[in-house]
Amino acid sequence: MTDKALTATDQPNFRFIGGMVFLLLLLIGIVYGAWSIKEWAEDEQKAPVRDIALSGELRFVSHDQIEGLIRRTQPGSFFELDVEQAHQDIESMPWVYRASIRKRWPNSLKIYVLEQTPAARWNSDLILNQYGDAFAGAISTDQAPPELPNLFGPQGNEHTALEGYTAMQALLASAGMSIDEVRLSDRFAWHVKLVNGVSLNLGRKEYINRLQRFIDLYPLLQKNEKAVDYVDLRYDTGLAVGWKSPAQPSQES
Repeated sequence: MTDKALTATDQPNFRFIGGMVFLLLLLIGIVYGAWSIKEWAEDEQKAPVRDIALSGELRFVSHDQIEGLIRRTQPGSFFELDVEQAHQDIESMPWVYRASIRKRWPNSLKIYVLEQTPAARWNSDLILNQYGDAFAGAISTDQAPPELPNLFGPQGNEHTALEGYTAMQALLASAGMSIDEVRLSDRFAWHVKLVNGVSLNLGRKEYINRLQRFIDLYPLLQKNEKAVDYVDLRYDTGLAVGWKSPAQPSQES
């Protein structure tokens, strides 16, 4: 009676132990499988990024530059590549305004780049885009339009300088003239040099109205036998003109 009772009570323990062993083996198998998958995913030879496709209207950024950046800063494995970090790295390039990047199974990256649009040179060493944001991008003569204007002014006033240039250029274009250089002084006085070589001193206030006065009177000034050197428009109703002369650089009247 006693032996039979012990055998009956021990049978559930054997089933429990067997179940625990099976569960342990199952967990070991899952862990090993996950580790094997991770090792396979991290192996650049088994899951490499083979193709990097770049799209967008590109003048200043090349496919080689983008691919070189990805290869240098990211692991070669398709699964290990950090899309968010790669996106930040691409947008940190000077000539990239916006970018998007996504993975495409099984081994490709699709990258779209929107470049900066150069609107002007700023203080000789920076470029302003169409929104007045400055960036350190180099421009070669075969990449940028030769009429790109030169803007100068206090740091932090890039937007003001570009807005002023845009308004003045739109007004001058109606008279067939273009701006070569704009200088905004520390006191926010405007000095403009035209492509035809004429310099304009517009002062701080009502510079658009003063520019219109110059446009209205310039045909009359052109009738003079001497060429106009500069025009000072810091007067309520008149202006001062400096004339070019072969013997004398300029004569004011």
